Amino acid sequence: MKNEVVPVEIRGIYPASSGCALFVGNDEKVFIINVESAMGRIIGEFIRESKKERPLTHDLIADIFRGFAIRVERVIITELRNSTYYARLILLQENELARKIVEIDARPSDCLAIATAQKRPIFVAQALFDQVDDMSEVLDKINENGDELE
Repeated sequence: MKNEVVPVEIRGIYPASSGCALFVGNDEKVFIINVESAMGRIIGEFIRESKKERPLTHDLIADIFRGFAIRVERVIITELRNSTYYARLILLQENELARKIVEIDARPSDCLAIATAQKRPIFVAQALFDQVDDMSEVLDKINENGDELE
């Protein structure tokens, strides 16, 4: 089916020459999404539930969503085109009058930060999951060597 998705989670965040490597996947497969260093740090803070002195942009977005009775339903990493990943942020606005689902194009890094901050599910399109290289062994090696590749 064209719209099938696979549940995934962030399995690791490590420094890379291009910023940060987010290892995203499940027990079957792990793949890498490269993000800016600052974004990797922010996502890591959300995962660790670190206390912040001031709200970050993603905290502001969460406050705005709450103010308008909007809930993040899920995020979906949808495709890889020209070495760039694409993602969708699925929102639900529900009140006594109506229920509305909105799907927004967004950077995967923003989607992952929002999903992590709000503890919402992350999915990857099955077609993309089938397409990406499995980096599980690389992640295992990093973990075995104490965060350093040989």
